[in-house]
Amino acid sequence: MVTSHVLTWEVTASQGYETAWTEFSGTTLQARGRAVGTRPEVYWISYHLDTGDDFVTRELQVRAATSTGSHELHLLHDGAGRWTADGEPLPEVDGALDCDLGLCPLTNTMPVLRHGLHLGPGERDFLMAWVSVPDLTVHASEQSYTHLRRSGSGARIRFVSGDFRSDLEFDAEGLVTDYPGLAHRMSGNAGRP
Repeated sequence: MVTSHVLTWEVTASQGYETAWTEFSGTTLQARGRAVGTRPEVYWISYHLDTGDDFVTRELQVRAATSTGSHELHLLHDGAGRWTADGEPLPEVDGALDCDLGLCPLTNTMPVLRHGLHLGPGERDFLMAWVSVPDLTVHASEQSYTHLRRSGSGARIRFVSGDFRSDLEFDAEGLVTDYPGLAHRMSGNAGRP
């Protein structure tokens, strides 16, 4: 069964907005999104995300446009733990299962769903292939997610990366509704299977 959503966030960290069109099928996710921001500079982003089973990233394609021009990133995960960016190996992120597109609340979903952190107790540490926006450089990022409690129809989960920490709100389907310091969801319409 395929479930579709159209989600829009106000991205306060960039003074902009993002809309993502998502399709979930079993434990896979396909998404395409558009974002516009004015910090750290005026930019436009478009992306396509594809995961394999268990929400493990297979591919992220991103295009960024700024006042100095446009550029693209093609990030691939081979399923065996190795990554490439535009065909070049990225040994610093080998072993990571997920990408994390900067300023994009959607990419917090994959590790949460994989480990059911929106459903009950748990704490997990991750290595992520983090993509900086708008320059699209890829960096290794150590992150942790900790289920704090159920809240309403979702859950509150603590996100930590380095010195940064934020308690995120997720809905019952594992999608971010509020990411203090980064974004809050303005709308989210579930499609019909």
